[in-house]
Amino acid sequence: MRVIDPFVELSPSESAPDADMLRKMDQAGPRYTSYPTADRFVEAFTESVYRRALWTRAHGMPPAGSVAPLSIYVHVPFCESVCYYCACNKIVTKHHDRAAPYLQALSKEIELHVDQLGRGLPVAQMHLGGGTPTFFSDQELQHLMLQLRDAFTLLPNAEVSIEIDPRGVDAQRLRRLAALGFNRISLGVQDFDPQVQRAVHREQSPAMVQSLLDEARSLGMVSTNFDLIYGLPMQTIASVERTIASVIAMRPERIALYGYAHLPQRFKAQRRIDGDQLPAPDVRIRMLASAIQSFTAAGYVHIGMDHFALPEDSLAVAKRQGLLHRNFQGYSTHPDGDLIGLGVSAIGSIGANYSQNTKILGEYYDALGQGLFPVVRGLSLSRDDVLRRAVIMALMCQGRVDFEQISQAHLVDMPAHFAHEMQALIPLQLLGLVKVGNHSIAVTDKGWLVVRAIAMVFDRYAQADRKRVQFSRIV
Repeated sequence: MRVIDPFVELSPSESAPDADMLRKMDQAGPRYTSYPTADRFVEAFTESVYRRALWTRAHGMPPAGSVAPLSIYVHVPFCESVCYYCACNKIVTKHHDRAAPYLQALSKEIELHVDQLGRGLPVAQMHLGGGTPTFFSDQELQHLMLQLRDAFTLLPNAEVSIEIDPRGVDAQRLRRLAALGFNRISLGVQDFDPQVQRAVHREQSPAMVQSLLDEARSLGMVSTNFDLIYGLPMQTIASVERTIASVIAMRPERIALYGYAHLPQRFKAQRRIDGDQLPAPDVRIRMLASAIQSFTAAGYVHIGMDHFALPEDSLAVAKRQGLLHRNFQGYSTHPDGDLIGLGVSAIGSIGANYSQNTKILGEYYDALGQGLFPVVRGLSLSRDDVLRRAVIMALMCQGRVDFEQISQAHLVDMPAHFAHEMQALIPLQLLGLVKVGNHSIAVTDKGWLVVRAIAMVFDRYAQADRKRVQFSRIV
């Protein structure tokens, strides 16, 4: 077998077009909002372990004042109607009286954190997701935001964002959200084709979305994100191109383009989708290639994986400056810090510990009723986990791993420590996805399209057991 020195820059194959490369790399893989990924969480990580992690943050090293500001995620599980593609933890109901007990439980969970951490800690990033956060009334959202502001200190430049279903929010309500302090919104667009919208049970017009975007800009909101999905039932390459053309004309600051993962055995709502109406794998690949070409030709910066941003957006600026980060909320401009997850199924990160709340609403209420955090699983990271996390996040965010920087920070000889992984990079190098030199690994422009596959090389768990979990597909 021919062995290639991994520290010699190889000449990639120039003959294969991007669609061919995407086809070769079409495999299941993690999205790496964390490493290790959430499927590695264990029930041995209990409420008491989480409580101890909070205590250590408040009272241990480093000294108070030197810890990075917090991020906060609040999960609101309620939706008025089901979208068939959805894989989120949700409760479909039209009974808005279910909001009151949930808000009471959130209040208890917030105060439990204050008891452990103290009141008034600085927060740089806050996000309400779901579900549909605007299931709450304006008064209920105001009550929640007052509690959060009483418990924590929102920094003057904090990103305060909320996910919005355009079908349930008008310009007047958007003004009220802005008055509550929300300065960023994320709109679930998915697709503009009426036939596709009917197939996934989510019908909304481009005019509805455009009016919200216009109002957000008039209110001075910093950024608006559109969520789009390719690979949905009834989609064609032409229909996706029409949706993308409409989106480009609206010019939102950020775009998240996700590939639909059809897992009906895991997600009940997806059983309503006719699998025969899904586009073939080769068509999906051509959809993605076309979308990437269209967005970049329109001036969007490819942030990484399936995210795009206008050049002046803070995400694009952070990427140019090498300051991009990634956490359970996705790409972020804020330095690595701790994340408090509030609500049913929410995930948090404190120090070298990941935690997740119960996904069952009754269990969530029961735990908080007993004065306990509703944490049911998580993971305390090993030294190897922390090292590999640093490498994977450098690839996912900066597209570059500096050997000396990793070696000094983690007291290892990186090239020697990862000798097996360096050999595993050779096929990706020959495809032109990475460049490996004497001092660094660099993701190429082509490699950004499948950066998850590059990161997987350093994922000890994924390499050891590829069949354990079904992730979404990279393409």
